[in-house]
Amino acid sequence: MLHTISSPWPWYVAGPLIGLTVPLLLLLGNRQFGISSTLRHICAACMPGDIEFFKYNWKQESWNLFFALGILLGGMIAATLLHNPEPVVLHPKLAESLAAHGITNLDGLVPVQLFNWPALLTLRGFILMVVGGFLVGFGTRYAGGCTSGHAIMGLSNLQWPSLVATCCFMAGGFLVANLVVPIILSL
Repeated sequence: MLHTISSPWPWYVAGPLIGLTVPLLLLLGNRQFGISSTLRHICAACMPGDIEFFKYNWKQESWNLFFALGILLGGMIAATLLHNPEPVVLHPKLAESLAAHGITNLDGLVPVQLFNWPALLTLRGFILMVVGGFLVGFGTRYAGGCTSGHAIMGLSNLQWPSLVATCCFMAGGFLVANLVVPIILSL
């Protein structure tokens, strides 16, 4: 049982389970699936101030905070109790490409040579962690939601803006992964 839980699940099991959250949330009170709005709710709860963007009844969306907390706790449980000791399996050409940039430790969920505190003080680490994080947040706000909100909830509700946003996410990810990341890794 523990092996089944800690092993990667095939797409035909994990995909429908993720997709079933949409009708479940709709049945449980017409709620919209999405994670990016959680930061807005936290800011509205902690810093009410006089900012128009945060003037709304965030308590109506407090279920979203528990949902995000559940995701965080689930991730912590998975990382500690269900940790798979095997290295991440990559395509040999990708592993060779990463090795050319000095990235050889693939034991964790992210390459340790890229994501650690000392690397944050390098140009490469700063671009990847700080600038990348800012761009993800900006893009999420600009698109009116994140990948989960648009690709899972929006597409299942046949929302045209979600289709456009999801296509843009995919195209942007493809372009950055193939054109921009190799430049950053060479820094």
